[in-house]
Amino acid sequence: MDKIILIQNICGLLVESKRQECNYLAMKNYPFIDSPINKRQYSRYQMCKVFLRDGFIDRYSGDKLIFPGLIKILTIEFPDVFKYHRNWKMSDTHMIYWELFPTIDHLVPITRGGQDEEYNWVTTSMIRNSAKANWTIEEIGWTLYDKGQLDIWDGLVNYFIELTNKNPDYENDKYIKNWKKGLLKAMNESKKHYTP
Repeated sequence: MDKIILIQNICGLLVESKRQECNYLAMKNYPFIDSPINKRQYSRYQMCKVFLRDGFIDRYSGDKLIFPGLIKILTIEFPDVFKYHRNWKMSDTHMIYWELFPTIDHLVPITRGGQDEEYNWVTTSMIRNSAKANWTIEEIGWTLYDKGQLDIWDGLVNYFIELTNKNPDYENDKYIKNWKKGLLKAMNESKKHYTP
């Protein structure tokens, strides 16, 4: 039922003091979906598994994304260019962190009845994740793009591995060390072999 017509019908019934019918119509056609909201944290390994599965493609735009550890290396090497704020303050954070930094989103939002399970996780950029919020892709007019192919685009993980192997000091940064550990575990599990 069209939501506008539904609300119009509910208002008409409310004017007639038919609260029970209003409640029935709303519960049947436009119910509140109660879902427990708990803080969702993904390990670097879980995130890398999804990024590799999706071929480092933003599933909402089809755009290529870059491995997060490599973006952090760019910030270490060029802090005045690839600025980063630990709370992601937009005025103090380079747009690479919003446009090219991959993250996980729930295709069907948890608040809309989706499950916090890998089959419901997709790779997207931070900016698209933020824009999508708790909407479904149908509600905002987006489509789900096909997964990418790692042999075509791998998020520049080869550069990340090569740079961290060449300069072990990068792994003094806990952030980079954890991303590398998660990446290598996910790559090993997926049986994809990368050679720097």
